[in-house]
Amino acid sequence: MIAVAKEYLADLFSLFYPNICLSCSQALLKNESIICFRCEGELPHAEHLNNTENKLAQRFWGRVPVVGAAALLQFQKGGNVQHLMHQMKYKGRREVGEYIANLFGQQLKEPDCIISNVDLVVPVPLHWKKLKIRGYNQCDSFAGAVAEILGVPWSATAIERVQQNVAQARRKRYDRWGNVAGIFSIKNEQQLTGKHVLLVDDIVTTGATAEACMQSILMADNTKVSFLAMSMAL
Repeated sequence: MIAVAKEYLADLFSLFYPNICLSCSQALLKNESIICFRCEGELPHAEHLNNTENKLAQRFWGRVPVVGAAALLQFQKGGNVQHLMHQMKYKGRREVGEYIANLFGQQLKEPDCIISNVDLVVPVPLHWKKLKIRGYNQCDSFAGAVAEILGVPWSATAIERVQQNVAQARRKRYDRWGNVAGIFSIKNEQQLTGKHVLLVDDIVTTGATAEACMQSILMADNTKVSFLAMSMAL
């Protein structure tokens, strides 16, 4: 009887305060979470996880010795991935990062996955001023979920952003590399030394920010690095 009453109250609450899909804004059904089944089925997968020569990996060729690089989703302006990223980054919906990681959890554990044998997961850090304003790093939940899937620790204190650069989206493609030069630094070298570090981020465009961050990580002794992004701009 109590269980029935709770279910009734939950249905009544959802009538006035519905959980909505973070992609299409339609009310979610009982078994749906974060986004509806229709939108989940329409998410554009990047198909990078078993392809060592994927388009993201190619962006780092000749620039940084990355072991493996992959994006999970394709980001397109006005698309459902952009809606998800916006909700996570600006609306406090940090659970989106965990949702995306778990969506690809099984693939991340497959033997042919190019993201493998890592020892530590590290999110691209925010500058302390931006972190203070936003209140959280949108990549932390993704980093934590990926680390749990891979069975390794994660750290938000291994590296830091020492300069607050202009948002990459506001700059032309050829300006982005200079915009991120020297903005990252090792904060706790002991956490990195001798490790295969997986750097994670939300959106990658040219790869300039990721490259600058990976170059900083590689300054630690005997360190290797891989990179995983939630989404990649087409």
